[in-house]
Amino acid sequence: MTGLRYVYAVCRPFGAPLQAQLTGVGGAPPALLHHHGLVAVVSTVPEADFAEDALRAHLEDLDWLTATARAHQGVIDALTTVTTPLPLRLATVFRDDSGVRTMIEAREEELRRTLDRIEGRVEWGVKVYADPAPEPPEDPASRPASGRDYLRRRRAQTRSHEDMWQKAEAFAERLHHTLSERAEDSRLHAPQNPELSGVQARNVLNAAYLVPRAHSEEFVEIVDLAKDETQTPGLRVELTGPWAPYSFAGDVRGEAPREGGEGA
Repeated sequence: MTGLRYVYAVCRPFGAPLQAQLTGVGGAPPALLHHHGLVAVVSTVPEADFAEDALRAHLEDLDWLTATARAHQGVIDALTTVTTPLPLRLATVFRDDSGVRTMIEAREEELRRTLDRIEGRVEWGVKVYADPAPEPPEDPASRPASGRDYLRRRRAQTRSHEDMWQKAEAFAERLHHTLSERAEDSRLHAPQNPELSGVQARNVLNAAYLVPRAHSEEFVEIVDLAKDETQTPGLRVELTGPWAPYSFAGDVRGEAPREGGEGA
């Protein structure tokens, strides 16, 4: 079975060993490919799954995509414990090691500049969700006496929800401003799609923050304080991380030359 080279990340050389039982996409262990003073973390994946046409079909398969993303993230998480990796996007593959080396040479200046910027830093994700309280079951004794009474109640409910959205958005804006001041960089992402995330509440903030690892405890404390100070019912703050700085990898993610390999 023909194999392709799957690239998880690029980093600087590091001395600590990776976990002995670590496996990546497809169950293959990751390996280190040294070139021009940089290291590409790679493994071999079957061409039958990762050639361009096959990969396009797989990306429509949610189960396959989830399993691949988890394996990819597992390698990145392991790297984050021993170095600061520059993660490449999911399913970045090349024909062989020569294709990986070509990518490093073509993007060497950008890779080094980005690695300098993220060295010793991690990404924290912060989301704010707003979910109005559900309407209580209607009491037959309190049913509106007329159509006018019904419309009056509906207008009051609408005003209540609009007030909640306004408070939630104002809270999210203040929180983002506070966290951005404590981070070296930040990114505002599009709100999460409820159908994909499984969270039905409205996502009013979906942001990533680049924070020096040494300052992470202080950053987490600020988020925890914001959670405690949330007074609006139905407003929820979610913190995730620390992650490798995916949101701050810049244009180098997955932008591999197609010559000598396939950049998916």
